[in-house]
Formats: sequence, C-alpha cells, structure tokens
Amino acid sequence: MRTQVAIIGAGPAGLMLAQLLHSKGIESVILESRTRAEIEETIRAGVLEQGTADLMRELGVADRMNRLGQVHDGIEFRFHRKGHRINLKELTGGKRVTIYAQHEVLKDLISARIATGGEILFDVGDVRLLDVDTELPRVQFRRHKDGELEELVCDFIAGCDGFHGPSRQHIPQRVRTEYSEVFPMSWLGILAEAPPSSPELIYAHHDRGFALVSTRSPEIQRIYLQVDAHDDLANWSDDRIWSELHRRLETDDGWTLIEGPIIQKSIVGMRSFVCDPMQYGRLFLAGDAAHIVPPTGAKGLNLAVSDVVVLAKGIETYYKQGNAEWLQAYSEICLRRVWKAERFSNYMTSLLHRHANHSPFQRRIQLAELDYVTSSPVGLASIAENYVGLPIDWRRS
Repeated sequence: MRTQVAIIGAGPAGLMLAQLLHSKGIESVILESRTRAEIEETIRAGVLEQGTADLMRELGVADRMNRLGQVHDGIEFRFHRKGHRINLKELTGGKRVTIYAQHEVLKDLISARIATGGEILFDVGDVRLLDVDTELPRVQFRRHKDGELEELVCDFIAGCDGFHGPSRQHIPQRVRTEYSEVFPMSWLGILAEAPPSSPELIYAHHDRGFALVSTRSPEIQRIYLQVDAHDDLANWSDDRIWSELHRRLETDDGWTLIEGPIIQKSIVGMRSFVCDPMQYGRLFLAGDAAHIVPPTGAKGLNLAVSDVVVLAKGIETYYKQGNAEWLQAYSEICLRRVWKAERFSNYMTSLLHRHANHSPFQRRIQLAELDYVTSSPVGLASIAENYVGLPIDWRRS
C-alpha cells in the first residue's frame, strides 16, 4: 500500500488530521487498533474551545454539534457557599465554549471520513513503524490483529495513537525528554439520568474537595467529585456519591442539585505529561501521544486539534511549495501552546482542589487566590482567555 500520510490512531487528533488533509487534497490512511463500535461507545466528556468548534464548522462536520451541542457563555466558580460567574463571552470579545462529548465528535469525524471515501482500517494489530528517519518511512500492521503482515509506505507518519501507542517510542531516548507530574487526587465521574442542575458548568471548591457539575444532554448529566488517588470505586455507593455532592455544592441562595439514577461511574487519575520534541525524522506526534493534561482545564481534545492544525499546514506547505520549514518548526510551535495549556490546567487543579498536605498558611493562600480571581477584572479576564482557548502562536525561531 502507498499513501502520502500514514495516521496511527483514530482519536481526535488522527481523525481531525485526516479531515484537514482531505480538505487540502492530501491522501492519508488511518490505522486504528480498536473497532469502530469501541471508539464510538467509549463515553468521554467534551468542552470544545471556540477555535475547535469553528474548525468543525469550517470542515463541514458540525451539523450534529450545531443541533446537539450546548453553547455556554460562562462558567461558575463556587466556594464559601457562593457562586461567582465568569462571563467568557463578555471577557473575550464574544468567544464561548461548546459542550459536546468527545465520542460524539469522533462519530462525526468517522462518518465524514467514510463519506468522502477516505481509508480507515479498524481493528488492526502488531503495528510497527520503520525507517522514520528516512524519506520513505513505512508502517507494518496486521488487519483484524490476526491477518498477514502488510506494509504501508508513506511520506510522513502522524503518531496520533495516545499515550500507550507505539509511535512515541520511535523517538530515540537520547533525543526526547519526557516531563511528567502525577497528582495525589482522582476524579470520580458519574453519568446520571437527570435534567440539568445548572445552565453552565460549576467548578466548586470545598473543604471536603472539588466537585464539577457538567452536562451531556438535556436528559443526561455528567458530574465529578474529587477522591483520593488510591480510592476504590467499591467505596462509593450511589447514596454516598449524592450525599457528598450535595455537601460540596450547597449554597446559601436556595440552589438545588437534581438527582437521578446513576447509569455509569468510574474513577480517573490525574496527571500531566509532555514529550519534547514531538517529531523525529518523518514522524510527528499529536494529541495524547505527545502530551497529557489534567481535565480541570478542559484542554485535552483541544490541544490535539491545535496540534494537527499546525501539522496539516506544514504538510500542505511541503507538498504545494516544496518547503519543509513549517514541518521543521512543528514541535516548536505546538509546544508553546502545550506548555501554556499545561500551566493553565495545573493552575486550575491547584486552585480548585483540596490538598491534604497543605499547611494552614497554604490553605489561606489558596482561598485568597480564589477570592482574587473572582473579584479582579484582570483575574477574571485571565481565566476566561485561557478557558476559551489561546490562539496558536505561529512564530518560528
């Protein structure tokens, strides 16, 4: 087989890259280890930055998002039993966020890929990247994980295969530096059959720990609460979850959390990770293969999208102008935005979560910071600017 770009992974990065390349007349083949059903049935929350939502519209894959997505003009920080609204739209000159689950984005992109005749191979196994530091890299794989070994020859490989995929390991250890941080807390997330308790997301800080009220649809709500990093889901009955959420979210203005049957619950760990560089030879990493952020800043999917916007521009410039400068600057451009997103996500995590090892002094500093950012125009503007999404900084050294 022969193509221009081999894409490893059909997550947000891989599928969005394929759609971007298609819009520019560039061929690609996607190789994915999961089945289509596994991808589309893995429920993941999603907060789309203004730029991500705009790109979906530009690429013609936004019909369902426009119908089903919920556009939010603001978010709420809640502490000391009082809510503090951050007006994103007003503070950023009209930018907003769209609540639209990640797996719904993937459904849209898969459908678009198939509709345009683009090749996507599901359920592949034994993926091997070869000659990535040459002008003719190759990918070997088996269809349906038990078939004969096949080979895909290409000009470029996009490693969009997540943290545990094979792509990153093909950047030699002598070349790459990996930065990581593991947080001492996790999120217990639930899906509940209930109408929305709030028209916008609530980020609640409480002495007992953090809580987040989000939404999936008018009938299904997504809610999280902070638990210990080593906690066990078996310790959390439905009654205990609701009791704890009520305590952490209670206010003095009569606001009420609406309960409903819990149809799914899980515990997700929190960590940060960055690989530098994000490229080696003809191999380019994107999305979770290159970086992980804690979910507090709502940046994971959006970083994946910004990565492939940069990569698609570099590949287009290479084919249409014979110029590889943008490709050579890929890591430099992406990592500027990645580290700013890591900063914001870590800031939000430190600001909103209860830290068991905090001294009384550190605790008071945390509360003073919450008071500052919710009462200062500068503090509010900084939260809003980062939350709706910073622009890509296209500077090259």
